[in-house]
Amino acid sequence: MQTLTITRPDDWHLHLRDGAALKAVLPHTVRQFARAIVMPNLKPPVRTVADAAAYRDRILAAVPPGQSFEPLMTLYLTDNTSPDEIIAAKNSQFVKAVKYYPAGATTNSDLGVTDIRKCDRVFEAMQQVDLPLLLHGEVTDHGVDMFDREKVFIEQHLIPLQQRFPNLRVVLEHITTSDAVQYVESASHIAATITPQHLLFNRNSLFQGGLRPHFYCLPILKREEHRSALLQAATSGNPKFFLGTDSAPHPRNSKENSCGCAGCYSALHAMELYTEAFERANALDKLEAFASFYGSDFYQLPRNSEQVTLTKTTWRVPDTVPFPESELVPLWAGQDMAWQMT
Repeated sequence: MQTLTITRPDDWHLHLRDGAALKAVLPHTVRQFARAIVMPNLKPPVRTVADAAAYRDRILAAVPPGQSFEPLMTLYLTDNTSPDEIIAAKNSQFVKAVKYYPAGATTNSDLGVTDIRKCDRVFEAMQQVDLPLLLHGEVTDHGVDMFDREKVFIEQHLIPLQQRFPNLRVVLEHITTSDAVQYVESASHIAATITPQHLLFNRNSLFQGGLRPHFYCLPILKREEHRSALLQAATSGNPKFFLGTDSAPHPRNSKENSCGCAGCYSALHAMELYTEAFERANALDKLEAFASFYGSDFYQLPRNSEQVTLTKTTWRVPDTVPFPESELVPLWAGQDMAWQMT
């Protein structure tokens, strides 16, 4: 196969930042994706419908001339989010979900939820108006091993949450373990996004020849057995699993220091990365549904009508791409890839 033509995909988990950083990275996403679920963890975070409307306007203003892109907005859940804000979000038509970050779990999550049960009134309102909940599914207890935090979150928080609110639609984002795969497969009203780094790499990539900060993300890369389970889920044809890059732009000097930021930058070449993973699994025939159908179906949005084409050709991921006051190092920088979106 020398070319692969599929329905234009969507990115169901994306970090765009703001200001000059937004303008630098947005063209990479627009080149590939028609829509994206935009994360709300700015400083300050996007906590209200008014915040989301203003951020949406800034994103649309940054779309390159002559190109189209629809940002799908989210609200940042806090201990103080009100049910009234949930109703307003649903009525807005442009806020598509609410994002849960455990306080301190990842980048700009300091204002996140301190105790998930404090939000039960909000979850009840979300269940009533059918607004999805997006979960960063890790516990923050320092007594829990870093590589077990997703598994423990499912056991201690997600299972009880779904028992309390059985009709709440949930996305367990950027899953990293076979435990998450098994739970999503077995539970109702839940789906999961999977990143390119968790399909292509295991935790060895963090330490090959030294510490490799550009493979460091949260949730962290796991053992090979978990990567294999994720790849099997992504290529299975199960509509509960769909594309979400979690592409997170951090300047090089914030990644390569004594306390490097968590996040992989994949927006530059996301579809090429996913195509590489699916080809390795001999499952290119399953890529279109994973990238272009299952996410829009879960979010109850129409599928895109345009198409994109990937061509079998060797090219090299650049070592860096421009970024305000610094540069970005894309995921798998300097490596040859076998597919290119044209």
